[in-house]
Order: sequence, then C-alpha cells, then structure tokens
Amino acid sequence: MRIVVTECDHDSFDAEREIVAAAGAELVVTQSFTPEALVANAAGADAVLVQYASITAEIMDALPSLRAIGRYGVGIDSVDVAAATARGIAVCNVPDYGTEAVSDHAIGMTLAAARGIPRLDRGMRAGSFDLAAIRPAYQTRGRVFGVVGMGLIGTATARKAAGLGYEVIGYDVAADPDAAEHRGFPSVGLDELLERAQVVSLHTPLDESTRGMIGAAQLARMRTDAILVNTSRGGVVDTAALVEALRTGSIRAAAIDVHETEPLPVDHPLMDLDSVVLTPHLAWYSEESYDELKRRTVANVVEVCAGRAPRNVVNPEVLGAPGRNQDCAPVGAAARTGA
Repeated sequence: MRIVVTECDHDSFDAEREIVAAAGAELVVTQSFTPEALVANAAGADAVLVQYASITAEIMDALPSLRAIGRYGVGIDSVDVAAATARGIAVCNVPDYGTEAVSDHAIGMTLAAARGIPRLDRGMRAGSFDLAAIRPAYQTRGRVFGVVGMGLIGTATARKAAGLGYEVIGYDVAADPDAAEHRGFPSVGLDELLERAQVVSLHTPLDESTRGMIGAAQLARMRTDAILVNTSRGGVVDTAALVEALRTGSIRAAAIDVHETEPLPVDHPLMDLDSVVLTPHLAWYSEESYDELKRRTVANVVEVCAGRAPRNVVNPEVLGAPGRNQDCAPVGAAARTGA
C-alpha cells in the first residue's frame, strides 16, 4: 500500500507515519505544486492525501492505481467528486474534527470586531488612547447573533453565542421552512436573519448553491451596525461587494478567516480597512484538532485500501461497486459524511 501526501504545509507527519506503519504501508511526503509534479510524485499511489491541490479527472486518469483521496479538512471543493465516483475512487474528508476550534475562533473574532480590540491595540502601540476609535460598542446581551449553516460547527457557535448573552437565530437550507426551531435554536429565513442580526456568522460549505451567497443584495439587507463573520469558505462571500459595503458604512465591520484567494495578497483592499479583523485560515487549529485531523485523514484512506469501510466517505456508493473499490466493504449509513 503506497500513500502519497501531494502537498501540505504541516510541520510534522509523525501521526500519519505512525498509522501508516501500523498498517504495513508506505508514506511518501511530497510538495507537488503543479499537476505534472503531482502525477509524477504520486505514480503508483493507492491513495493520496491532499491539502490544497486540485484533484481533477485528468489527474485521476493519470493515476490508475488510485483508490482513495483523503482531504485534510472538511471541504472537498478542490476534488472532482463526480469524476472520482465515476471511476470508483473513494473521496474521504474529516467533517467534524474542528467543531470546537472553529466555533471558538468564530466567537473570538466576533468579540474582537465588536469591541474593536485589534483597533485599540494598534492605537495604543502608536500612542493613542482614544475611545472614539471604537464607538459605538455594545454589550452582547440583547444583541442578535445569526448563524448561517446550522451544522455541527454552526450549532456549536450558536451554543457559545447564547452563553454570552446573545439572542441566537439560525438559517439552514436543510431546515424545514415551516419549523419554528432547528437544532434547538429559532429557525428563520435568510432574509429575516440578515435584516435582524447584529452578528452574521457563516458556517456553510462551499458548493454551487452557496458560492457568492452573501453578495451585494444580501449585504444591503444587513443592518448598518452588523458584523459579518466568515470561518467557512472564502467563496461564500462576494469579497468585492463586502469591501464596498465596509467602505460605504453599509455594515459596521467584518471578521474574516477564509478568503477567495489564499494567501490573501498583502495589497488586498481588505488589508486597508480598519473595520476588518483578519486571520489566515487558521480557525480550524488547536493542538487537539490538529492531531485529530492528521490521524483521521490518513486512517480513512488506509481503511479503504485495506478493503474496509472508512469512518468518513463522501461517496459511499463506490465501496463494493464495480470499479477500483469493488472489493471494499460497503459503508453503513451512519458513517456517511455529515450523518
């Protein structure tokens, strides 16, 4: 069994090596930044572990022994899942590893933006002690916190926001539109959430239905004292429209961990806006979540290549079906991603 890391910026692969060694397999760590390098470095691989690389149908065809693709993270928008399914290749992710870390980060960014903490810190370092720089600032109690995407992370964020005194409302495309509640919190439509919430926190995956879902029209619906928080995917927000809304004062502030272009260019307009709190796509990180991510990502593909159903698989229909994984045990419904 040969497992290849296509590219990854982690500082250690000890966790992966431990699991691979226990399975009697080989782990090869590469830094393949072009499709050509990826195909060359992954030749003969039974599985690849991917952080940022795009895994296309052409790459899959160039790797005929490939049986599993493991994604370091929740999102699988960089993998052509339809192409993988057509070829019988299992696509695995880790949908719930960062629930506590990401929700912690979303709350931290919310408070930083709401209280103007980064702005105050920069001011003090420059010798300014001016309260006017962050006025008006409000307490959390009595303010409305809107969660877009009430999955595991969104629900954890809602729970933590409620603990701070926010009135929490939620929107999710999977919620019954006639239901008063969803996962224990009041359920509303997206338009109502945007119009009511002083904090709009995004926790939705990126796909064609959510790409650009927060654009100029949605930002125009938001309150002028609202803060937009995004720890989901950069593509969920129209960045140009967000910059314009912040420049014109259509909304109060933004706290952004994920970006349409990563890393965010140093000359990007968001960098010049004092009303924005920025972090470099690190909401997922805690020591606990980092270790869990690494172990579960490699464990998923090891299981597939050993002919066993993995804990998480995006396209379970390929297991046991004609194709590259026809000898693999089928997965039960409870193990399906998102279940």
